[in-house]
Amino acid sequence: MSRKPKKGYYVKGHFVAEGSELDLQLKAELKGTPDSSKTDLKREMDALQDLGKELLTLRADLFKRLQLPDQLADALAEAKRITNFEGKRRQMQYVGKLMRKLDEAQIAAVRAALDEQHNGSAAEKMALHAAEQWRDRLIAEESALSIWLDHFPGTDIQQLRALIRQARKDMPGTHEANVQESTGLAARKGRAYRELFQLVRAQLSGAGKAEAEDGQDEEAGDE
Repeated sequence: MSRKPKKGYYVKGHFVAEGSELDLQLKAELKGTPDSSKTDLKREMDALQDLGKELLTLRADLFKRLQLPDQLADALAEAKRITNFEGKRRQMQYVGKLMRKLDEAQIAAVRAALDEQHNGSAAEKMALHAAEQWRDRLIAEESALSIWLDHFPGTDIQQLRALIRQARKDMPGTHEANVQESTGLAARKGRAYRELFQLVRAQLSGAGKAEAEDGQDEEAGDE
């Protein structure tokens, strides 16, 4: 014979059974400061519901990595399918209730996944930073080109030289740069500047993939 589920509710991811000592304590606190406690609870519920809305936009690979409870994952999938405004609103309220069942570590993982989607992973940020440094160095230093070719001999040298030369021509002069700085305007970047960044980024990315594949081949050879 199946046991009858306990009645209760969740507070910050923890189940509170009705009639329990914790339940009585929480209710006593609500009676003592009804406005502030109810406001805090409402704010927490709204924040978790908003977090649930953001989960609807999360990339499939990041969503899968979270390994959310099946009930919450199904509720989010259903929310995506619903097009009726009122129906979607009620479904998101349900999602918010399920979000309250997550513990702090799970909530932190959700926020981290959303941050990675919005701002990129640490590895992606490092790759972008490296590409920016190489681009600026190639434009500013004459010796940087030969150093780059030592590291990446497969680069199209004619295209690289042309982009560097044009990027230097497009750089604002001292007077123009001072005017832009005094007026608070960002320095304008030419097309060659952007294309040079893309070329450098592609080369760095290709080199990273090649190193990873070489590492896998070595491991396979060891086996």
